[in-house]
Amino acid sequence: MPTRRDAGRLGRRAAIAIVQLWGAATLCFVTLHLIPGDPVDIIMGNQALVSPELKAQVRAEYGLDDPVVAQYLRLLGELARGDLGTSYQLQRPVWGAVAEQVLPTVQLAGAALLLAVLLAVGAAVLVPERSRVARALFSGLEMVAVSLPQYWLGILLITFLSLRWHVFPVIEAGTWRSLVLPAVAVALPIAGTLAQVLREELDTALAQPFVTAARARGAGALAVRTGHALRHCLVPATTLTGWFVGSLLGGSVLIEQVFGRPGLGQVALTAVTNKDLPMVTGVVMLAAAVFVVVNLLVEASYLVIDPRVRRDGT
Repeated sequence: MPTRRDAGRLGRRAAIAIVQLWGAATLCFVTLHLIPGDPVDIIMGNQALVSPELKAQVRAEYGLDDPVVAQYLRLLGELARGDLGTSYQLQRPVWGAVAEQVLPTVQLAGAALLLAVLLAVGAAVLVPERSRVARALFSGLEMVAVSLPQYWLGILLITFLSLRWHVFPVIEAGTWRSLVLPAVAVALPIAGTLAQVLREELDTALAQPFVTAARARGAGALAVRTGHALRHCLVPATTLTGWFVGSLLGGSVLIEQVFGRPGLGQVALTAVTNKDLPMVTGVVMLAAAVFVVVNLLVEASYLVIDPRVRRDGT
């Protein structure tokens, strides 16, 4: 059962999470205010047909004529109430606009994460530790996967598997086939990094006495790796996977642009281009909240995965 020390530890992590959300909101606010341009021009459209008086009225209505500090404090207050405001460009609540586009992004991120974990576990577990050729081959492939930029990998997949060989479509809305190529583009760099960590941890676990005892009892090589050694790699693997989950939304944004998929990518790009502060803040806060929640869940999972964490209190 979780102890008072465990609750205090998670409480400290929750406080850190609040600071992280505040930092994300602050960085977003400062960055957008440094970008040249007047948000009123975006709100009003064709500025040649808009009088200065009307611009001043709109600026006052949105509070854009207030001092920057007042705008910042108002933003923090709205975020604390769960209010993301109204999009300057779309003239509708940010919550609704984000909710309409979040599902395709979640589908892409979820498919990519599942594929990355399967590839990483398979590469780490199935490659024999005594086969130097196989280990060198997989290590080289992992390095290539990690080194390739996701957008460039996406372009390669489109060029060969779609345009040249017609294996998968670039755009085919509503079918799983349209999800394959973007999911692979997002998953491969993650799988390469995760496989390297898993293999290193597996090698360390396989050198432990409990593995020797399992082999002495007649356990096969694959059974030893999956049934005994693999579970000792769960803490670092879970930590890394949690970090990737938090970064998947950001990575998916770029791939959505490459493949022309609906989702938060197009919303974020348009909002940044038009200096739509409420919409950009909504996307950034969603990504930050996912990162924070996932890391809190990962932190809580340590207490179940490794009881030594509870005993050590670290």
